Amino acid sequence: MNRNIIHQHFLERFGGAEGSLYFAPGRINLIGEHTDYNGGFVFPGAVAQGIVAEVRPNGTRWVRAYAVDLRHYCEFDIDDDQGPESVHFRYIYGVARLMMANGVAVGGFDAVYAGDVPQGAGMSSSAALECCFAVALNDLFHGTLAPMQLALIGQATEHQFVGVNCGIMDQFVSMHGRANRLVRLDCRSGEFEYFPWSPADYRLVLVNSCVRHELVGSPYNDRRNSCERVAKQLGIETLRDCTWDMLESVRDSISAEDYRRARFVVGEVERVMKVSEALQRGDYETVGQQMYLTHEGLSKDYEVSCPEIDFLVGEARRLGVTGSRIMGGGFGGCTINLVKNENYDTFVAQVAQTYKAQFGVECQAIPVVIGDGARKL
Repeated sequence: MNRNIIHQHFLERFGGAEGSLYFAPGRINLIGEHTDYNGGFVFPGAVAQGIVAEVRPNGTRWVRAYAVDLRHYCEFDIDDDQGPESVHFRYIYGVARLMMANGVAVGGFDAVYAGDVPQGAGMSSSAALECCFAVALNDLFHGTLAPMQLALIGQATEHQFVGVNCGIMDQFVSMHGRANRLVRLDCRSGEFEYFPWSPADYRLVLVNSCVRHELVGSPYNDRRNSCERVAKQLGIETLRDCTWDMLESVRDSISAEDYRRARFVVGEVERVMKVSEALQRGDYETVGQQMYLTHEGLSKDYEVSCPEIDFLVGEARRLGVTGSRIMGGGFGGCTINLVKNENYDTFVAQVAQTYKAQFGVECQAIPVVIGDGARKL
């Protein structure tokens, strides 16, 4: 993204001295989907795409913010208990309010920001926005909050101010990402371990379906509720502690739908560990096999896929891609694909052609470069 464009908008809107620039990345998740709120493991990496913001304290109690991509401007009183109505600006409001609650003397500020994380593609543009402003406000208002505290503030913003009961993965990796590293996060303990990611013979590429299905109600929260009901039936805190035998023991006392949701989670925890072992061996074929198994579970058991995404994964398999699956919360967005170098150009070209022929929509290939986490530029 062009920092000069952001700065130009900043000067036009607010004048005066330039602000400070901050960046936070979006993310990919190699494997470990819908396990974060179940106390399990995830395997994300920060990406080169993200949110850049120019921010400057303004000496008042008012926030003035302009989103370049949306061409949307908003002002709100930082002490107002209600905050702005626009969901997009509630991310900024929530971060500011929660940082105040955590002892940071946040005042009013002016901000202009833009990003190149495709919205609705499952790359966590919202977490990038939260973490970008968390880092900025922690710096500008002399906060001493650690990266994990800032990640938790981002997560709490989603819960309290937006109404999405997300896990910690997105904000965690936006804060803790490292170039050429994936990180396996234990979402229960907060412990994490970096794994090298620079395979010589393979590349990661996202294929954005460019569709987002609007479903009635809150399907994300519905699936979380299913998992919590099964855990309660078993007398455990989360499905992280559920074994196959335990799940079978309550099969007749839970709904068929809840059983399928739990079956996916128990299997996914196992798949993350298999991928960990495979990466240590440099065994990318096993990594790819586990990715396909994850997609099968997300499509059939967790039911968060859609015809367009299933088609893209099927085409990946047909074209010899090593691994492919839906990535993110579901119902559209991207597939993540592990592709051998010699197959890469053919895959990208052919999947674009067959997808357009099938759905009349152009998909978008997004090469993945694993990058660093949130920071001042």
